[in-house]
Amino acid sequence: MLVAMASVFTKIINGELPGRFVYQDDEIVAFLTIAPMTQGHTLVVPRAEIDNWQDVEPAVFGRIMEVSQLIGKAVCQAFGAPRAGVIIAGLEVPHLHVHVFPAYNLTDFGFAHVDHNPSAESLDAAQAKIKAALADLQSSAS
Repeated sequence: MLVAMASVFTKIINGELPGRFVYQDDEIVAFLTIAPMTQGHTLVVPRAEIDNWQDVEPAVFGRIMEVSQLIGKAVCQAFGAPRAGVIIAGLEVPHLHVHVFPAYNLTDFGFAHVDHNPSAESLDAAQAKIKAALADLQSSAS
């Protein structure tokens, strides 16, 4: 009997691997990618291991997109970006995830130019900026 191994994202969610989280609730988490297209590139991931976005229940997909929209607002505010890019690629890790990133032009929408070696300091700074922007957005909504 074969048992499926936990995805790398499940290991991050469970604390088995490090992750720079910016958002967490009972269903969804958001953490920085280790290969950003632009500084602040965040992955929005359901806690449940769902491989294809087409297979997710509509209500869960709605929550994923709701959190993606919130993260999009935060990365725009945190990095002064005119837009937030959104990509669902699903080829790198078999666990549904939405890429949300500050977008300044169309060349930002590509995996060919990712930073494969971002410094810990740049990731820490991005995490702090996004968390501050999220706190600001949530206090403004209250």
